[in-house]
Amino acid sequence: MKKRFKYILIVLVTAGFISSCEQTDLDLRVSPNDLAADQADPNLVLNAIQLAYASNMYAIGDLGSELTRIDYMFGRDYFNNYPGNTFSAIWARTYSSGTNIPGRGVAVGIFSNVAALEDIDANSDIDYSFHVGVGKTLKAHMLMLLVDYLGKTALSEAGNAAEFPAPNLDEGEAVYQAALSLLDDAEALFTDSAGPQGASDLFYDGDLDKWQKLVNTIRLKAYVTTGDVASFNTIVNSGDYISSNEDDFQFTYGSSELQPDTRHPDYASDYTPSGANIYQSNWLMETMLDNNDPRIRYYFYRQVDETPGADADPNEETLACSLVTPPQHYVDGNYTYCSVGMGYWGRSHGNDEGTPPDNFLRTAVGVYPAAGRFDDNSFDVVGLGLGGGGAGIEPIILSAYVDFWRAEIAAMQNQPAANVAALIRSGLEKHIDKVMSFGSLDPGADLNSFAPTSSEVDDYLQGIEDSYVAGTSEEQMNILGEQYFITQYGSGTEAYNFYRRTGYPTTVLPSWEPDPGAFPRSFLYPQNEVITNPNLDQKQTLTEQVFWDTNPPSPTFPVAN
Repeated sequence: MKKRFKYILIVLVTAGFISSCEQTDLDLRVSPNDLAADQADPNLVLNAIQLAYASNMYAIGDLGSELTRIDYMFGRDYFNNYPGNTFSAIWARTYSSGTNIPGRGVAVGIFSNVAALEDIDANSDIDYSFHVGVGKTLKAHMLMLLVDYLGKTALSEAGNAAEFPAPNLDEGEAVYQAALSLLDDAEALFTDSAGPQGASDLFYDGDLDKWQKLVNTIRLKAYVTTGDVASFNTIVNSGDYISSNEDDFQFTYGSSELQPDTRHPDYASDYTPSGANIYQSNWLMETMLDNNDPRIRYYFYRQVDETPGADADPNEETLACSLVTPPQHYVDGNYTYCSVGMGYWGRSHGNDEGTPPDNFLRTAVGVYPAAGRFDDNSFDVVGLGLGGGGAGIEPIILSAYVDFWRAEIAAMQNQPAANVAALIRSGLEKHIDKVMSFGSLDPGADLNSFAPTSSEVDDYLQGIEDSYVAGTSEEQMNILGEQYFITQYGSGTEAYNFYRRTGYPTTVLPSWEPDPGAFPRSFLYPQNEVITNPNLDQKQTLTEQVFWDTNPPSPTFPVAN
């Protein structure tokens, strides 16, 4: 059972971690790393690791979502959109970030804190193997993601400033192998662990079996990313991985507004006295609307029932693009340049217009996953405390995602279309069940009138399954990609990897700009490391491919860009 004190702990430690400003300071009065091993509180060290990791997952998920149209991306030029500081806070939280500013304590990173836990465990009569196992599991996943997004990262020379004050970066494939070794270590630690020893496990409440499943599921993530079908299938055949919603790996927020603010960051941004501040993706809303996706009322809350330029007169003040003639590349592809109808008021990929007075008009985040309002056609405003109060989740690895990985592997093996379609359906069933369960978080919602019925859900599932079986190979991959991306809403970390692995779906909106530059195949190295590390030269483009990305170079791939 999740306790109220957990949420208090979360924000006291993170302070500015999970915020749109990407603060990098860990607001602790004394850093656990400043203490000797026999003095540091291992439970606080473990909390710091978990919270740094959760903050990174939120930030990385946003980046993946923007590039794959799950979320809206501001800006017409990819290179300018993602400068060298994009990964600076993520890098600092992963390794070791400290400022020693008086009164603000010292910020600490995952690397340094995992090492601290190992030291504590080695010098204590108490069994802290659970703490170390959790630390190594999260560290392994973070190393993989840094490779996925940067291409290379620090490992062999990291965490040893005395010997390596300017660590070199390790090749991505070597880091992946080292991360898999860390998972082996974690598995052994969980097998022999005496449990959390009073620690606050912010993910699984000390359930060792679930941590074991997560270890195997992160392995699945590595194998689907690198195309290791045999290793992937070995784990699937074991059955010991995240396969049900009860085992989902997620971070849970609270509903406190002040002292501390424990709410989901997207809720905190959108449910304000001055209205919503986030633009939703036109591609995602339109795709879900066109297909009668039963999750749409949970994902989005409409403040109005019509959109200028679609089913209402254009309005230069509130939606300037509703008066603009779309550019030729949008006309040729018959894409929605500005307006999705029925009040689904968002923005298309790369729209760089200024901010009009539309805060009480634009579509806000809904009850899933940010715990906002369920859309019951009330067409009311957003505001403090409405809906679920922000007590939502950050989805990290869900059982639904794993079914989509399995579908991708099955397609790669040229299994019958019915087999792949059944796996897609399984993932959707799990995810729709999870999403619909969030409706109860909004006490004022009229679920009786507007929640999808079981027959409506089944019609949707059957339609997806039938369309996949009947489709051409390209249509099938588009269905797989679209449904995976929709399911990734609220996360998006792995959507970016899928997009670079497969090039699908090809149905996503192009950028507003006819020539936005080459699609990012990896991000620039974090500027805070580049300026202090003489062994590191900054990339000059975003086109360097990570080791597992063997597709044609940019700009010809992915084709939708």
